[in-house]
Amino acid sequence: MTTQSIRPVAVAESLRSHVEKAVASAIVTGELQPGELLSVRALAAQFEVSATPVREAILDLEKRGFVESVRNRGFRVTEVSAADLAAIVEMRQLLEPPTMAKVASGFPAERMPEFRGLADAIIDASDRGDVSDYLTADAEFHLRLLALAGNARIVSAVAELRSLTRMIRISEIRHTAEFEQSNAEHHLMLDLIADGNAAELEKLVRRHVGHAAGIWSGQQE
Repeated sequence: MTTQSIRPVAVAESLRSHVEKAVASAIVTGELQPGELLSVRALAAQFEVSATPVREAILDLEKRGFVESVRNRGFRVTEVSAADLAAIVEMRQLLEPPTMAKVASGFPAERMPEFRGLADAIIDASDRGDVSDYLTADAEFHLRLLALAGNARIVSAVAELRSLTRMIRISEIRHTAEFEQSNAEHHLMLDLIADGNAAELEKLVRRHVGHAAGIWSGQQE
């Protein structure tokens, strides 16, 4: 079991936090498939750390629904059902579109280059086929924009909902017209923000979030 996300810890970060983020990323992107068994000992060897922070991280992921305990065997990667995915997307659509509409009415113009850069980074990562960089840039774009509305609880909730969405088809669909359109929508959002068009922005974000239940995850939109 070897993945891009799981590699030796080389940063001054909590080992537990690092392992949790890395394993969660591997699950979200499909590097670790639903049903795959995870061994604390094997993961500790891959990360080149002791078993303690790995076990703590995996138990945290169990609480978040990423894995489930399997008696005498370790932990199994859970699967997000179509019903679970629909519920996650419904919650995101209740939170993100109206919050983004608020952002359009008070966006600080001096930060536009920052967000244009993130929108470009999303497209660049997609072109390179780097799923990890893609998801990082995509999350940064959306969460930083949402943060401008001033409600940290919404940002935290959306971040967790995004992490629960398994985007397992990104690698295989990244050159399709639908996926390229989804990527281009980030710049369209910024165009609408620049114009102060909150109503159209809310519609676009609602459609964009729907992609999580469609082209990204293998379900029908």
